[in-house]
Amino acid sequence: MSITGLKIGFAITGSFCTIDKILIEIEKLINGGAEVYSIGSDTVNSINTRFGTADEMKEKLFNLTGKNIISSIKEAEEIGPTAYLDIMIIAPCTGNTLAKITNGITDTPVTMATKAHLRNQKPVVISISTNDGLGANAKNIGMLINMKNIYFVPFGQDNPTQKPNSLIARTDLIIPTLEEAMIGKQIQPIIVT
Repeated sequence: MSITGLKIGFAITGSFCTIDKILIEIEKLINGGAEVYSIGSDTVNSINTRFGTADEMKEKLFNLTGKNIISSIKEAEEIGPTAYLDIMIIAPCTGNTLAKITNGITDTPVTMATKAHLRNQKPVVISISTNDGLGANAKNIGMLINMKNIYFVPFGQDNPTQKPNSLIARTDLIIPTLEEAMIGKQIQPIIVT
């Protein structure tokens, strides 16, 4: 499937150590002919970390996409009635955001964008990065895997010795997952090493 012409919402949450890999995937989508609209969680929009400042992140996203980041609940809500996105990706998706989506909590730009997009019955791709994926968030992953229009980028344990509950998605499989999701299929296998 060609991604040329797709309008993709790309939501980024606060797993800062994986964001550089995510920016590479956004660039691949744009180079493939997709139009990308970035959406930032409150954390991404406001917190400075050892990986960079919030302003630097916004500038990188603007330079890649040519658009300002969607950074408020009000802006994100407009995704619903305008229905301008073909698909939405949440990458990285933290355990916090995962739990909120599972339970219908819409108190950030990312969770509101997800709710707004799902109301149009269009696909959402989740690329998890969470230290409690095999802990408190295991039930949320299970619930979302069974939810209509939700698709997961294949994931696995990233450090089973030191962080036995931690799960991370294979970011290099975001585009193949998106391609399958656009035709209503979950890419397989979903659990990888």
